[in-house]
Amino acid sequence: MRTGLGALVLFGLLQLVPYGWSHPNPPVTEAATWPDAESEALARAACYDCHSNETEWPAYSYVAPMSWLVRRDVEMGRDELNLSELDQDGAHELGDAAETIEEGSMPPRQYLLLHPNARLSVEEEQRLMAAFEQLDDDESGGRGSG
Repeated sequence: MRTGLGALVLFGLLQLVPYGWSHPNPPVTEAATWPDAESEALARAACYDCHSNETEWPAYSYVAPMSWLVRRDVEMGRDELNLSELDQDGAHELGDAAETIEEGSMPPRQYLLLHPNARLSVEEEQRLMAAFEQLDDDESGGRGSG
């Protein structure tokens, strides 16, 4: 009984930590222009929650300690590549996006556990990588970013 009450009190106290309360979605200043609707749909399912200003904040993102993890992941993702702010130095990361998909590090496993629609088949990964490479070429004026 005491253990359960202690856990409940601790859980309640965790909710008082303000980090993770705010769920900002800043305005889109320059959106990615996808080569086709299917590529955009794949990117939205697998990438946009962490790599855009169009994050869909699930109910668990409002409850600590999950709110802390989700908020941190979104902040880090947007810092690495923000598909809603390509005009703000985000375009230089487009070429790396295809590589991280190919390496298997994106989307991350912990994200896939809670977002099964973000699981991509090999063919879908190939299509998304090609779309990122095309976006990179388009943004860099056809030169590629190397």
